[in-house]
Amino acid sequence: MQRWEYFVAPLLEHNPAEILNTFGEDGWELVSVVQIENPAGGRSTVAYLKRPKG
Repeated sequence: MQRWEYFVAPLLEHNPAEILNTFGEDGWELVSVVQIENPAGGRSTVAYLKRPKG
């Protein structure tokens, strides 16, 4: 059975493609990107990634 490890990463708005490409080079696959509201009332963009474990 395939096992996965997961990573949650903040994405900076000025260059998200470069950030995601760096994760892709390390074997991470993008699963989803969402905007979340932080406790101070601002918004952050977060990427959820996965890669095979082992």
